[in-house]
Amino acid sequence: MTNKNLESLHEPVMLARTLELLAPALASDSAVLVDCTLGLGGHSEAFLNSFENLTVIGIDRDLLALELAGKRLEVFGSRVKYFHGTYEQIPEALSKFGFSEASAILMDLGVSSMQIDSPDRGFAYSFDAPLDMRMDSSAGETAAELIATASEIELARIFKEYGEERFAKKIATEIVSRRASTPIVSSKQLAGIISKIVPFIPGKSSGHPAKRVFQALRIAVNQELEILESAIPAAINALEIGGRLLVLAYHSLEDRIVKQAIVQAATSSAPIDLPFELPEHAPVLKLVIKGAEQATLQEIAANPRSASVRLRVAEKIRKVA
Repeated sequence: MTNKNLESLHEPVMLARTLELLAPALASDSAVLVDCTLGLGGHSEAFLNSFENLTVIGIDRDLLALELAGKRLEVFGSRVKYFHGTYEQIPEALSKFGFSEASAILMDLGVSSMQIDSPDRGFAYSFDAPLDMRMDSSAGETAAELIATASEIELARIFKEYGEERFAKKIATEIVSRRASTPIVSSKQLAGIISKIVPFIPGKSSGHPAKRVFQALRIAVNQELEILESAIPAAINALEIGGRLLVLAYHSLEDRIVKQAIVQAATSSAPIDLPFELPEHAPVLKLVIKGAEQATLQEIAANPRSASVRLRVAEKIRKVA
């Protein structure tokens, strides 16, 4: 697959703004960027082209993504390091390649365009495929296995909590009823069940009726929120002083975790009634931008995937004792 083919599979979200916001942390000749969600290497390629002395450590749990990114980035030689794992393993990735701290850390969360567009991965309701949904197809429980074994209560919780699906209980009940006689193993089967329960009104309903349940299953199968909750503190600890953390989140559940962790680290922990602030209570981060930025209308028109993105960035100002 050529670089042109790879670029067509995934256009990096808010690329220019990401480069601008992380640039101050990447000025030194020994700068290290950890791309926690390497994907097809679009963000990393742009950073490597923009900062000639930069080293990138690319983390991804998807072996195919690592392989394809490796082909795309091979022109940069030893300036790129590859780590198969999840993004809370930042310290392990740095250590593996002889580094103790990162100059900047980038997290582009969620499922990649390549994974969604791969008919055999089971991420999309638009393809009839085995219900896999694992970002790392070499390990863990598939979506089909989760549907076959989880209780009705647990399925309803997953659909409601991770997908914010109003019909979570009805869908869970129907799945349990159906699986008693016929295993639910394909995306077409599952989407068909959901479509008969979730009302769809042309011109009023937003997206496919199965959209929220598929999102919920993907999050559950890959333990995305649990990993993210561990990843943000790990990223903060791994940054050098003056280093920056930038996160691109695509739905409210992700963004809430990111916001809470960053705001907490950027807030003094001193008791309100204390007349002075001890060094150990001082903020660890400072916010580079207030709140979250969204993509421009021009970018959304050119890259629809950017429509829901929320960008947050902070700079490390104190080491954690």
